[in-house]
Amino acid sequence: MESEDTKKIQEMKTDLNLLLECLKYQMDNPFSQKEALVTIHSICQQNSNAGLYFREIGGLVFVKDLAKSSEHSMVKEAALYTLGTIGEKNVYCQQTLCTSELFEDLIWFLSNNDSNTNLKRMSVYVILVLVSNNRTGQTLVRETGCIKVLSQLFKTVLSNYELNLSDKNIFQSYQLWSSVCSTLCVCVNNPQNDENQMLCCSLFPHANDWLINCMIPEIIRPICSFIGLTLANNTFVQKYFISVGGLDVLSQVLVQLESDSHKTLPSAKLAVVVTKTVDACIADNSTFGEVLSKYHIVSKLLALLLHESLDSGEKFSIILTLGHCTEACEENQYELFKNNGLPLMIQALTESQNDELNKAATFVLFNCKKITEKLSLREKPFDENEAEQLKDINMKEKNIEDYWKKAKEILHRIEQLEREENEEKIQREKYKDNVSFMNISTQNTLKHLHTDGIGGDPKAEGKDKSQSRMLQSYKSHGFMSTACASGDQMKTLVKSANPVNACYRESGQNKTLCKANSSCNQDLHKENFEKKDFVSPSSNNHVFKHPNPIVKNRKQQLPVTDPFMLCSDIINKEVINSLSADNCSKISKYRCSGCIAVGKSLNSRNFSKLLHSCPYQCDRHKVIVEAEDRYKSELRKSLICNKKILLTPRRRKQLSNEPTTSGGIKKRKIRKNFTEEEIRYLFSGVKKMGNHWNLILWSFPFQQGRKSVDLAQKYHKLTKHLKCVSP
Repeated sequence: MESEDTKKIQEMKTDLNLLLECLKYQMDNPFSQKEALVTIHSICQQNSNAGLYFREIGGLVFVKDLAKSSEHSMVKEAALYTLGTIGEKNVYCQQTLCTSELFEDLIWFLSNNDSNTNLKRMSVYVILVLVSNNRTGQTLVRETGCIKVLSQLFKTVLSNYELNLSDKNIFQSYQLWSSVCSTLCVCVNNPQNDENQMLCCSLFPHANDWLINCMIPEIIRPICSFIGLTLANNTFVQKYFISVGGLDVLSQVLVQLESDSHKTLPSAKLAVVVTKTVDACIADNSTFGEVLSKYHIVSKLLALLLHESLDSGEKFSIILTLGHCTEACEENQYELFKNNGLPLMIQALTESQNDELNKAATFVLFNCKKITEKLSLREKPFDENEAEQLKDINMKEKNIEDYWKKAKEILHRIEQLEREENEEKIQREKYKDNVSFMNISTQNTLKHLHTDGIGGDPKAEGKDKSQSRMLQSYKSHGFMSTACASGDQMKTLVKSANPVNACYRESGQNKTLCKANSSCNQDLHKENFEKKDFVSPSSNNHVFKHPNPIVKNRKQQLPVTDPFMLCSDIINKEVINSLSADNCSKISKYRCSGCIAVGKSLNSRNFSKLLHSCPYQCDRHKVIVEAEDRYKSELRKSLICNKKILLTPRRRKQLSNEPTTSGGIKKRKIRKNFTEEEIRYLFSGVKKMGNHWNLILWSFPFQQGRKSVDLAQKYHKLTKHLKCVSP
């Protein structure tokens, strides 16, 4: 398999080399050059690595020069088309071609009156390839003035609104115009380029004229793509588009296409394209939706939504546009309400399995919540104009209150599901915290009883505080009452702290959690019921009051002489005392580590570390620590001046770097005479590097054990001997 791939790659390289030679030696034969370019194009299309190899052998630069220098139009067109396909297939070739010189050559092709339509189209295609997904290309197309030439072509290529695409010349001009639209779209987006968007927004008036005068798919689709990408995520361009009447024009086109959609299927698809463009215009600023209310766009979108030929993606675009229309405009909200939009949104929520579509429908229902409450629940008095509008509503709209109740039920169901999910998550976390706290509190209490005898566990206190904060957060979110949580928690902790009840711990915890869950659910339903019945705030306050903690001290009637049971009673008392005290008013009293460290083996080193690590020092030990720090700082200063002074005493063996024998006698260094080779290394090293003995030692292979001092001494002895010998 590998041999076959290698053979194919070798054949591909051979073919490209031969074709490049053919291009070079067939300069007088344009037909042969065109055929060679077409063959190169097909090879590079089949294999992306072929473009890289063609670039390595210089073929890419040669074809670029050929397109510029050739006198034959067919060779220029074939060369440009080959460059475009290679650059589109391989990003490295795209970067190689992306130069200001090539953009200037393409501008010359587009501006030259002698260039035919097909050559201009190939030039636009190369620009499209160079700019696509390339910010450098977007910058060059602006800096070289190429985008201005493209804008001029957008205005002048099609001069007549009545297009007869069956005519060959008109069809070629339309293809060039469509390529220009696609290239302008790439210049402003993917990646988004604000500066190019500002330049291209000058084409909006011309685009509006084409939308009004030529409502055919071949014109509407390219122009809507150009408008949507030019004003996407750019508030300034969106305001300019609305100021020149662009949103009004799109609304008129949408109204016309929606009326035609009942007759023809393509009109419905085309109306969805216009809908997406409208949504791009109002998505960042929902106040622009007021312009759409003049044309009753909401009712048109609702009618379009009922079209059976639309898929879920197209319906999602329509519902999302409805959401942006009704986000900040009450007129559009009322129009949605009046045209039975709520049942459609509810139907979309219940029937569709698409999450994005469900989110968009929920967005629309949330926007219309205020206006529907105003109309159905009568919370606010109506104005005279609103009363007149309500009188004009048909008999079908008498059931609007039922529709709103259905919407409320769905929203309530969604909220209830989210609430139940949050409660399960909270109780899982609570169960994990309780289990970990039980294990830690039991271990630490036994440990402290053995060492100190008395005193609460700081970890238990910290855990107690964190649990009280957790209960307060539950209370603020309305998920459970504090009384329920604190009572069950106290029972669980008392039971878990007793070692005698260790074997019953799992069953006891399960029962306690079940009781806590049931009582919490009852409190939750009770609170929801009271809120629905509009109970006064004063009567609700008693639900969230902290009751006094109730702890049942259950004593085991066992013989006190048993040390194990005696230990369990002590643990029970310690846990109850630590939990019954109020955490907010409880102030921990700490003592100095130097005062309580009695009975431990202390010396001058570990006692100083003990005092420095203690955050709560008494006055006496604080003075000792400060005096020691001052003394050490003075010693450090003197150490800088005289490095012989040491802060702490060391052993004599550590101070001495020389090795000693077991009897304390120093070992004598074994003498190694310098060889002739080492002397040559030494002299050549000094000649090259000077008196840098370490560098000489590392640069030449001296014997093992040589030091830089040995080299220096040997060199000085040799030079001294040479001076004495010389007369």
